[in-house]
Amino acid sequence: MSGPRRAPSVLCMVTEDSSGKTVVRLDGVRREYGETTALDGVTLEIRAGEAVAVMGPSGCGKSTLLNMIAGLDRPTAGTVLVHGEDVGRLSEKGLALYRRRRIGMIFQFFNLVDDLSALDNVALAAQLTGTPARPARRRAMELFEELGIADRANAHPAVLSGGERQRVAVARALMNRPALLLADEPTGALDSRAGEQVMDLLLDLNQIGQTLVLVTHDEHLARRCAGRLVTLADGRVTGQHTLEPSA
Repeated sequence: MSGPRRAPSVLCMVTEDSSGKTVVRLDGVRREYGETTALDGVTLEIRAGEAVAVMGPSGCGKSTLLNMIAGLDRPTAGTVLVHGEDVGRLSEKGLALYRRRRIGMIFQFFNLVDDLSALDNVALAAQLTGTPARPARRRAMELFEELGIADRANAHPAVLSGGERQRVAVARALMNRPALLLADEPTGALDSRAGEQVMDLLLDLNQIGQTLVLVTHDEHLARRCAGRLVTLADGRVTGQHTLEPSA
């Protein structure tokens, strides 16, 4: 993805956004697994339109933090509010609806369904919320066109490059126009060229208003795509500061 930036019309249609409004608030969040404490009293606020990178050593609680926001795990103590809704108190059905409608997730290893085409992998995200197959596939194709992979729509994941698979995963994450996009090591499984393409895409998305939370070990990714860095150690927030844009 090179050349002049543009605002992708299909990508920017998020469901909820109001600049400056608090999207995520964690208040005293603690997560214990037996005798292990993964998060130890984390308090954090993320506002609409922000791009926040979360960094720290392995085992510091980064992925646990993301899982709390995503509703993939529940806090032992404290609250996780997303658009004012207490995620930790949702029923299993409520959590499933929350994940499908409110957030999009990008994973390091793509998590695509091998038996489905790229297009069907993406359309499935909308069909699970009740969107009929035809409009779901139409929006998926619009996203593919914006992401530069329309010619790979009918290919299966096994024959796609790492960069192509990650862009399919990004399209899937954006399918339901999430107010919040969560990315867990989104360039960790990519070569440098594909990684730069995904960084460009994430930067574009944030520049057109997408709220973004990145968990990463990659300082270059953080400086390229985020405006604020949150550092964790031993399950605690140890620092926060503004990041200057990086080329």
